[in-house]
Amino acid sequence: MPTRYIGDGYWEIASRQMSIVTRSEQERFKDAKITVIGCGGIGGETIEMLARMGVGELVLVDKDAFDLSNLNRQTLASLPDLGLDKSAVAADKVRLINPYVKTTAFNEHVDESNIKKVIGDSDIVIDALDNVLTRVIVSRTAKELRIPYVHGAIHGTQGQITVFLPNSDKTYEEMFNLPSIGKELNDEVINDLKNVTSGVPPVIGPTPNVIGCLEAFEAYKIMTGVGKVTVAPKILTFDLLDFSSFALNEL
Repeated sequence: MPTRYIGDGYWEIASRQMSIVTRSEQERFKDAKITVIGCGGIGGETIEMLARMGVGELVLVDKDAFDLSNLNRQTLASLPDLGLDKSAVAADKVRLINPYVKTTAFNEHVDESNIKKVIGDSDIVIDALDNVLTRVIVSRTAKELRIPYVHGAIHGTQGQITVFLPNSDKTYEEMFNLPSIGKELNDEVINDLKNVTSGVPPVIGPTPNVIGCLEAFEAYKIMTGVGKVTVAPKILTFDLLDFSSFALNEL
């Protein structure tokens, strides 16, 4: 690393945003540990933005490897990365973007057996997932551990984002009226949740990347206290085919 980036290099990287936040606010973000579950379309952009804004530590979670179909939207993917673990590639690219960010990669599927290990002492958990079952597991555990849970999802050109704080009026399951509300995750309930999201959804590059940027900035607002967080039951929705569709609603 060139000598100029040793020592106060972190603050040079963050210098262009320091008219938006105070040093003490940025230091809170610099001390934050954020877990991103999913390192693909949404997650890739979330991870990159968190690194560029100067988060202190990232926990990166994904069991999948990159393939050709990822290249239309997943900004961490390139031809040399095909066949490589997404979480490991994400950690490598974070180090190239901002060497002051500590990274831990989990090449694992998240389930009830490992979720507490994965999100444990995180300050924020970001949902960059593509299925409802895992979202239920993550959201339940985040609430139990009193960790803010940032939710984002897409379909085609449509996206949505909201934040569940420990004291939010509604849980993720309640807000989206899922069949698992108040139930243990037995085989029947798990099957019901899997049926909520079935098949391979359509997606075009800008949609997950817009959501990823927004999720990263929600995390930034939570940690720094700057701006208003989009707290559930409020939800931001949009369709990129119609910019007038951008709306903040309440479910």
